[in-house]
Amino acid sequence: MTTPLTFTGRTAHADLPFLFAGQAQKEASVNEALARIDALLSPSVEGEASMPPADPADGEGWIVGPSAQGLWDGRDTQLAFHAAGTWLFAVPREGQRVFDRSSGCLRVWRDGWLALVLPPAPEGGALVDTEARAALAALVEGLRSTGWGS
Repeated sequence: MTTPLTFTGRTAHADLPFLFAGQAQKEASVNEALARIDALLSPSVEGEASMPPADPADGEGWIVGPSAQGLWDGRDTQLAFHAAGTWLFAVPREGQRVFDRSSGCLRVWRDGWLALVLPPAPEGGALVDTEARAALAALVEGLRSTGWGS
């Protein structure tokens, strides 16, 4: 006979709530799961802040900055998403990416939120020829335009 699977209360990666047999008010768990999926499927944030905005829009997301205050207290570095009048939080996972609207670039979690800082485009100098400058400038612009740096 097969042993039935037993689940903890939430999924390991996205922290989605499981439903249980005989659970009352299943819609609360389903709605929370849908809100988390909506926020984490293709995440974007307004920027990084240590305090929640006064009047957040539904679906608005933020990276919680250091020394978080108010409703974000104790949530440093987490992702915060506003849904249905409340804040949902997600602990970042290694390699997780979000689009940061304030900087216009992607940020990735690797023991902290990182953003690619591109080198300045080459200019001047006696050793760099025109073709090398053009190639490097095109590379930097290509990275910048696809969200890999600011």
